[in-house]
Amino acid sequence: MDLIPELKIGKHRPKFPLIQGGMGVRISGPNLAGAVAKAGGVGTIATVGLAVASSDYDGSNYFEANKKEIIKCLHQARNEAPDGVIAVNIMVALTDYEDQVRASCEGGADVIISGAGLPLSLPGITKDYPDVALVPIVSSLKAVRIIVKRWGKQYGRLPDGFVVETPLYAGGHLGVTKEEQVFSEQFSPEKVIPEIKEYLEKELKVDIPIVAAGGVWNRSDMLRMFELGASGVQMGTRFMVAVEGDASDAYKDIILRAKGNDVVIIKSPVGIPGRVLRSPFIDRYLKGNVESKPCFANCLHHCSYRRGEKTFCIAQALVDAFWGRWEEGLFFCGTNVSKLTKQESVEEIFQDLFGN
Repeated sequence: MDLIPELKIGKHRPKFPLIQGGMGVRISGPNLAGAVAKAGGVGTIATVGLAVASSDYDGSNYFEANKKEIIKCLHQARNEAPDGVIAVNIMVALTDYEDQVRASCEGGADVIISGAGLPLSLPGITKDYPDVALVPIVSSLKAVRIIVKRWGKQYGRLPDGFVVETPLYAGGHLGVTKEEQVFSEQFSPEKVIPEIKEYLEKELKVDIPIVAAGGVWNRSDMLRMFELGASGVQMGTRFMVAVEGDASDAYKDIILRAKGNDVVIIKSPVGIPGRVLRSPFIDRYLKGNVESKPCFANCLHHCSYRRGEKTFCIAQALVDAFWGRWEEGLFFCGTNVSKLTKQESVEEIFQDLFGN
């Protein structure tokens, strides 16, 4: 029998060592997160852009509406899975990062997963919520060392886990700064996971779980990550069109039609590489035809569109994707997207991965 490790994230113990990846602008909202938590995994709500389908959003109060929606969505997921483990994924790059972190704590999140930048200030923001586990997303040992040093010196604590993202296979923003790094062996799980594990166990002498992310699709992928030293896996792409998923039916239909050669790397307005479907909008962008709907939120600290309209408003493009607008949308995805040929329920996915 294959050995499935126990995943311990702070005080939280999910039944299965699986975190459903955070997918922004309501692709992973409360319905999906609640279903995953109920099934025994860690259900994750991506906090960015939740307001776009909120009755509190009137077109001019994005930040305030988003805070309220974070709390509402956490309560909704908790009602679905009262005893489950519910996380949020919050991007460091957001201008309202601190507000989103605080709202997540107020809403009852068990775990905060944070990437798209190093979450160096996260322990300070969450100091009044000691039971909330803090999990940075990293792609290298260098990032781990920086976080450990800063958190230890400034806050006297360590992370409760690390999500180690492999840019070669992951979807969305890829955790490296240059496109050539996406394909570098330097960031492969075979290299990065063992060296982080060795650093934590032999140098720091601590037991901090590593969660492998990027390219994990089936049980054999999962077991390979466990053999490398991971205590859990994070899966995003496989949950994109789950029956319980929060996205529109039109969005799910587009994802189900995707082929492997539809997947491309772009330089995101955030300033880092991202993996997306080659929609008509992205095709025009790659050919140098820059077009964009107006910025509606000023949501990013670093945004090449807002600084000089050299790219596009990524928030608006992701909203269009959520509603299934193929001509106008930005559809983030991982390399496994072409394996999505039908909608599965969350329970079916867990049954396939873990059996009875």
